[in-house]
Amino acid sequence: MRNIFIVALLLLSTVTAYARASHDVGTGDPESAVRMFPSESRASSSSLPAVKHTGLKDGAIAPSHAADTTVTASDTASPIEEADTAGGKQQKKRTSYWHKLFKGNEDHTFDKKLDVSFVLSPSYTREASFGIGGLASGLYRLDRTDSIMKPSDVNIMGNISVSGLYVIAVSGNNYFKGNRSRLSYEVAFANQPLRFWGIDYAACAENPPIDYTRRKVMVDIQYLYRIVDRLLFGVRSEISYANIKKIDNPAYLQGQAMSYTFTGIGLSLQYDSRDFIPNPQKGIYAMAEVTTYPRFLGTYDKTLVRTTLIFDTYHRLWEGGILATDIYGRFNGKDTPWVLREQLGGSTRMRGYYAGRYIDNNILSCQAELRQRIYKRIGGTVWGGCGTVFPSFSEFNWKNMLPTYGVGLRWEFKHRVNIRIDYGFGKHTSGFIFNVNEAF
Repeated sequence: MRNIFIVALLLLSTVTAYARASHDVGTGDPESAVRMFPSESRASSSSLPAVKHTGLKDGAIAPSHAADTTVTASDTASPIEEADTAGGKQQKKRTSYWHKLFKGNEDHTFDKKLDVSFVLSPSYTREASFGIGGLASGLYRLDRTDSIMKPSDVNIMGNISVSGLYVIAVSGNNYFKGNRSRLSYEVAFANQPLRFWGIDYAACAENPPIDYTRRKVMVDIQYLYRIVDRLLFGVRSEISYANIKKIDNPAYLQGQAMSYTFTGIGLSLQYDSRDFIPNPQKGIYAMAEVTTYPRFLGTYDKTLVRTTLIFDTYHRLWEGGILATDIYGRFNGKDTPWVLREQLGGSTRMRGYYAGRYIDNNILSCQAELRQRIYKRIGGTVWGGCGTVFPSFSEFNWKNMLPTYGVGLRWEFKHRVNIRIDYGFGKHTSGFIFNVNEAF
């Protein structure tokens, strides 16, 4: 497994640097591009501080981000001079390649309309087996004269595997001029052959796993407005469709339908002092959200209500060392269908468990993670935590609390955007996770 880590890290670093270097040498600054998705933290908000300006006019380039210039030979240059110039250009390309490889994490959002990078690499997860994945990640600023506003981000991610999985997702966070509001979004389509244990904790603890294939389409959009200082009010809209194409034993669904469509409308109140959503290094994030799924906007015969609570903290302990903590809870009614039930495991919370290893109406988890910069763009993490799913508060059982712990490597793919390789452990299980952005 250690060899897999090393090969993946070296391959990603080389492909990333080559793609960025080729882009700069060839076409110049892109006028438009696309960004990638991530996890429940993608829909999380970030702080919106007061606006400050650098004093630059529109179109000006900040001195610290001035573009490099290349001196070319004149039309009257001698053959020797031309040869020297050609060698200089070749050296310039080599220098650019290694510069991108070791310094591709610099912030270019002040001198580029869109600072975009690409990566294509082999992938592996227990859920999807071996495959190939691609990522386009971009950072930009609607107002490049504002030195205080955090950069907006956009990502596109795609993956296809030998198991039959194929997924494509787009997500991002767009800060508007004036820094008072932000739009977060995620659009995803996935066809996933998975393992299935049931739809409640008791069944998942006793049933042997079976195979099923799930197809899901989801659109999630959230708009946040800063009321005062770090306090934000948000509105959210969600449309989701899920369908089980085939399943070895339909009895595992306990009589529920094979497919559902839901439309959710949510309101949230958030306090956010984080410095950057994909990779916070300081601040606090607290969120309370209530989402309603009206009966007349879906295919289920009841109106459903979901409540989500999150409390995250980020503290700088020493040079390059960050302690991050996360408390997470999401609660649904007893009649919630399998589509909206909470799944324990995956790539963000309760890492080490197969995604959906335990399923029920509600989930509660906590984790603490130490993130340490090791050398230049390379970092490492260790974490520990616990969590469980349960049918209702009256049936909550502390004996069902499950542990999670693990270690990980980080590669700063772009400025403050990490590719992460984690290996998590749980109760009688362990798993390898490859993803982008921090888990929370």
